[in-house]
Amino acid sequence: MNLIERASTWRNGRAAASGAPSPASARLGWLDALRGIAALSVAVYHLALPFLWIPHGRRVPYYLDPGIFGVMLFFLVSGYIIPASLERRGDVRGFWAGRFFRIYPVVILTVVGSLLILPRNYAVVQGWAFDHPLLTLAGNGMMIQDMMGVTNVIGVMWTLTYEMLFYYFVTALFVMGWHRRSAPIAIGFAAFALVLGSWLALGTISVDLAATRHLVAAGGAVVVMAMVCIFSGRADLARWGGILLGSLGLVLILLNSRSTAFETMIIFATMFAGTVLYRMEHGQIDRLPAILCCVFVAAAGFLSGYLYNFGPALWRTWSESWMSFSYAYLAAWVVFAVGMLLRKRRFPRALSWLGAVSYSVYLLHNPLIHGMNWMLEGHAPITGWKDRSLQLIGFTVALLVISYLSYRLVEIPFQNLGRRVMKAVNRRFPAELPASAATPAAARTAVVPAAATEREPEPAGRG
Repeated sequence: MNLIERASTWRNGRAAASGAPSPASARLGWLDALRGIAALSVAVYHLALPFLWIPHGRRVPYYLDPGIFGVMLFFLVSGYIIPASLERRGDVRGFWAGRFFRIYPVVILTVVGSLLILPRNYAVVQGWAFDHPLLTLAGNGMMIQDMMGVTNVIGVMWTLTYEMLFYYFVTALFVMGWHRRSAPIAIGFAAFALVLGSWLALGTISVDLAATRHLVAAGGAVVVMAMVCIFSGRADLARWGGILLGSLGLVLILLNSRSTAFETMIIFATMFAGTVLYRMEHGQIDRLPAILCCVFVAAAGFLSGYLYNFGPALWRTWSESWMSFSYAYLAAWVVFAVGMLLRKRRFPRALSWLGAVSYSVYLLHNPLIHGMNWMLEGHAPITGWKDRSLQLIGFTVALLVISYLSYRLVEIPFQNLGRRVMKAVNRRFPAELPASAATPAAARTAVVPAAATEREPEPAGRG
């Protein structure tokens, strides 16, 4: 967060010489630190080198999957801050514009760069994408491909589907005035995962290629209509758009999920539980019901893994045992809880910096791994601990440098562009606030810490 605050002041010419973070920045620094931990966990999981250096290290993912730990930690952070961002704005059009300019530029950079640089034998882009390029482009372009039977153009992008559907649900709840009901929604998703985690049929719409094409076309029509309504700036049409998005999201998660029902439902329960913690911190919900809600969600996630994550479910959750899922899920909750308890303390700048570039780290680390394997083609296998250490250091330095360049040259400029575009649009076509947002300005300002106004919240990442 310190890096983000300094970049913001530098861009606006305010107090650039001092470089000191504001009190608001310090209040949200713990979230950046958690994102940094999550990003590091995912990258280490995919690189896998450290597991080769310790006795029985290859068994670590069997007992605690670092990728699942990282994604659940990311989702908790996302759930904590995303609804607050929308409620602060009070404008679904501005929220979605911010999301587009925040998410898509780095995705486009990663996909195009990977296609241009990596040879086919070391391509990070999934092979299905080469066979069905238009379908891949449409599904991944909507960022809900993992719920439409379309292969993720890059494997790690599957979690962006959950992130996007969470935006759908948050938007629908906001335009309907139900956005304060985070606790019962979180409990409902968790209870569904716990009771019906292995019952829900998967992929019932996209049963073959023709059905997948029809689903993508239909889903695309719904999304386009919803976005036209939202960007119209009219409150009544924005309500229609939000309801369309929320309805589409419910249909997809109930009828066409790629992953297991328990993982799908637990992810959304986790996100809304993160929102509950935000509301508890800001006095929007009493402490006891908030804690009971979060304890239930955490327990349901652990028990769902124990009850259902075995047999065919393992290849859908990409984990090795029920323990790998359940222990990782519980660990994410523990780390988030510790971070929240320490939120008033100053976190190490390295973690805050890593959190700032975590989205680029998440998207770019797999292409870099494929590129490293390409560069090592024909070389003798790296076995000694010294050589492995050099390999790990080289990979880490390269990843951080590339991610920082992506952050400074792509993420920040496009976020700034998005703000300028929306300012121009709002001047020309002022947006009406929906009834749920028509509250006094002072009350709306109190919804979210001041530092959240400095930048767009970051999307979640996953191993």
